[in-house]
Amino acid sequence: MNRTNAASGKPVMTRLRLSTIAAQAILLAAAFGAAPVRADSYEALSTTAMGITGDIDFDDSGITFENGKHLDFSDLVADEIRVDGVVKPASVYAIAEPANPELNGGNTLCDRDVTYLANWLDEDGETDWIAAFTGEDAPTSTENLCASFTYVAKN
Repeated sequence: MNRTNAASGKPVMTRLRLSTIAAQAILLAAAFGAAPVRADSYEALSTTAMGITGDIDFDDSGITFENGKHLDFSDLVADEIRVDGVVKPASVYAIAEPANPELNGGNTLCDRDVTYLANWLDEDGETDWIAAFTGEDAPTSTENLCASFTYVAKN
């Protein structure tokens, strides 16, 4: 499924889309004898990620948390987000059915249903950030996030 920027209508090639393409290539390689590797699995890095979400699987269709709870995405609504005053390439997804699932230790992502998730890569090129939002309008910055978590891609 091709995702487009809701504002510009242009196709968006995100890091997660690239990982999906890589996963497809790995599956093709597996069909010819190579061992597949999950390209969309991420290890919790921050203390909040370890305690709330645990490790995750994340791609253009949704996010699955360590305890098996899942949020589906309906649309990619933006391809950038302002973080600490700096505009960064990102993927901002609308949640298909806003929810606030119970995760590790009975914790939840926010204090009410999550409506959007944003994902971007830190300057180090290794750390993936995911921020949760509860507002009606798609976020353009992290100013009103309700939670953020960091991850690293699993090898």
